[in-house]
Amino acid sequence: MALALRSRTRAVLLGLAAALCLFWPDTLRAQNTDPLPDYVIEQFGAPPAWPDGPLSEELQAAVQVAFVDSVAQASWGPDQSIALAQIAGSNDPRLVWIISDLMRFISGPQLTATLNDAASTLLEKDLPNRNQWGNVTDHLIAWDIPAPPDYLAVKRGIFTNAAPGWDQLFVAGDIDWRMVSWGGVLIDDRPYDTTDEPCNCIPAADNPEVSSAEEATWLDDDDIVFGIEVNGEYRAYPRQIMEVREMVNDTLGGRHLGIPYCTLCGAAQAYFTDGLPEGIERPILRTSGLLIRSNKVMYDVVTHSVFDTFLGHAVTGPLAERGLQLEQATVITTDWGTWKADHPETTVLVEALALGRDFDFRNGRDANGPIFPVGDVDPRLSVHEDIIGVVTATGQPVAFQRSAALVALRNGEEIAFENVRLELDAGGIRAVDADGSDLGSHQAFWFAWSQFHPGTALWPG
Repeated sequence: MALALRSRTRAVLLGLAAALCLFWPDTLRAQNTDPLPDYVIEQFGAPPAWPDGPLSEELQAAVQVAFVDSVAQASWGPDQSIALAQIAGSNDPRLVWIISDLMRFISGPQLTATLNDAASTLLEKDLPNRNQWGNVTDHLIAWDIPAPPDYLAVKRGIFTNAAPGWDQLFVAGDIDWRMVSWGGVLIDDRPYDTTDEPCNCIPAADNPEVSSAEEATWLDDDDIVFGIEVNGEYRAYPRQIMEVREMVNDTLGGRHLGIPYCTLCGAAQAYFTDGLPEGIERPILRTSGLLIRSNKVMYDVVTHSVFDTFLGHAVTGPLAERGLQLEQATVITTDWGTWKADHPETTVLVEALALGRDFDFRNGRDANGPIFPVGDVDPRLSVHEDIIGVVTATGQPVAFQRSAALVALRNGEEIAFENVRLELDAGGIRAVDADGSDLGSHQAFWFAWSQFHPGTALWPG
C-alpha cells in the first residue's frame, strides 16, 4: 500500500510538471565530468546529470512559493504542492539541496514523504521511505551535486525562520553552506561568563570550577577524560561533562583556551584563544546548534564569526576577514586512573558541571555509526575507528590508527611519519616533532578526520 501511494504521488508530481511545461531541455543539461571514486558508485549508484546556469523565472517563482513562502507562513497548501510539482519536473537535481533543508524541519509524515518523492524524481533514484532526510542528504553529499543559484538566501530564510538566533551566522564566507544542517538544538548565544544561566541549547561552560585529583572522588578510574597540558599545568576534562557541555572556555598555564567536544565525531580539541593578531579580541566559542557532515559548528559569540571546528579557522564574519587561524594544543584521550597516576598534580572539572546528567553517547546513541548525514566515507578504515590526527611540517595531514599505534608503542616500536613522532602519554597518545616539541594532535573518528582532510595519509598504510 505504501509503495503504491508513493508511486501515485510521484505520478501526480510529474503530471503536474509536464502540464506546466517546465522540464529542462536535455540539451541544457551538463554532465558531471568529475569521476567519482568506485566506492561511491558502489554504495550510492551513478549520479544524475544537472544543468548549468541560472534558474528560469518560472522555477525561481516555484522556489519562492514552495520553500520561502511555506516557511514564512508555516503552512503548506495547494500553491506549494503545484510549485513542488514544477520543481520535481525541472530535471534540476541542484534543487534537492533546498528540499533537503526543508525536510530537516518537517515533522509531518505525509509532507515528508511528498518531499522525499520529489527528491527521488530529481535524483533519478527510488529513495526509501525511511530516514528520508538522511538518505537524500547522503546522496547529495556523496555525489557532490552543486547548489542551485542563490542557495544561501533561500537556506538562510528556512533556517532563520526556525531559529532567529542564526540570522548573524548565515552569511557568505569560506564555508560550503550545502553541508550545513541542523543538529536538533538551538544556538547558545549567552554572553561570556554567564554559563550558570540555563538555556535551551547545549550549554557551554566558561571558567569552569575545578578541584584537585584527590577531591574528585566522583570519578571512577576507568572513566574517560580529555587531558590537556599547558606550560606544565595539567587539567582533565571528564567526557561525561563534555558530553553535556560540548564547549569550554578556560585558562590553563597562563593561556586562554577554547575546547570544543564533538560527541558525533569523537573529537575533543583545544585551541589557544590568545596571542592573536593586534585588534582581535579573544574569541568566546559557543555551540551554534548547526552541523557540517556530523561535526559541530562553533562560532564566536563576540563577533558572530563562524569557525570550522575541526580545522580551527574562521570561515565567516570579521575573524574570517582577518584570516584568523587558531593554534591547536594537544588533547590526550585516556582514562582517569592513568591520567591522575601519571600527572598527580592535575586539576579536574567538578562534578556539578555535568548538571546531574550522565551521558555515554559513544556507547549508546552513536554506537552504530553517524546519526546525521555524512555522505561518502573513505573506506580505508571503518567509520568509527579511532585515529590520532595531526598535520606534518609540509602540510600533509596524517591519521594514525589508534589501536595499532598503542600496540606498537607499548612494544617499544618507533612510529614516525615525516617530522611527526608518536609517544605514549598517560595511557593516551601524543604527537611530537622530531625535536620533541608538541604538535597539537587529537583523537577522532576516522569518518570525521578523513572528510575534513580528504587527502590524508594513513598509518599503517
